[in-house]
Amino acid sequence: MSKFTDLNKIYNEDCLETLSRIPDDYIDLVITSPPYNMNLRIRNGEYTSRQIVKEFSSKYDGFDDNLPIDDFYKHHSQIIKELLRTSNLIFYVIQIVTGSKRAFFKIIGDFNENLKDIIIWDKGVAQPAMQKQVLNRQSEIILVFEKDYPISRQFRSAPFERGKLNDVWNISRGKKLNKDHGAVFPEELVEKIITNFSNKKDVVYDPFLGTGTTAFVAKKLGRNYLGSELLESYFNFAQERLDTDISEQLDLLEK
Repeated sequence: MSKFTDLNKIYNEDCLETLSRIPDDYIDLVITSPPYNMNLRIRNGEYTSRQIVKEFSSKYDGFDDNLPIDDFYKHHSQIIKELLRTSNLIFYVIQIVTGSKRAFFKIIGDFNENLKDIIIWDKGVAQPAMQKQVLNRQSEIILVFEKDYPISRQFRSAPFERGKLNDVWNISRGKKLNKDHGAVFPEELVEKIITNFSNKKDVVYDPFLGTGTTAFVAKKLGRNYLGSELLESYFNFAQERLDTDISEQLDLLEK
């Protein structure tokens, strides 16, 4: 495999295409939140795709977000394998919904030897359930995978001090930056991961980049970034965001 040298760049393509060009152990830290598979539902005990309802859909407009459960499982298993080949530490932020829970529960079992820890992201306010007799969802789960020393709970290269970081993070939902992208990573969440689990000039990668928050925060904090985004509209938004001067972008976010 030829040496990959394109740092501080994002790609409008499937993340598996990007990962196929990246050598082993090239990335220091992965931070990502994949699509929820929100539009795969259950009817009479069987999985079924439902009519796309935008306000209850995924973070991606123009993306059906309804992979069959076996395809969803295989897709994310393949991605996690590639991430473990190319990087040491992976923060995979997931929400347990009907269309993903069986797949992610199985993935947790499959990758148990690389599952370092689990962090709860408490958003403070619960998202109302779409059906009766269903728990409201106030949290997301951060699956932390590691290649270096996963048998231990100790993050040997992390700069945070003993007793300074809890496993429940109280962080509000992110602001909506794009009219078609409703579930945006809060910058505070990304900044918390980057500052506590990486060092200056490390390479930070997001395989589901969306509107570019991971890359933007990495750039702001003096890290190198890489990102992959399948949908052109989000890729263009993320690229424009990255091309904007940091101080100007911060002013825009405060308005």
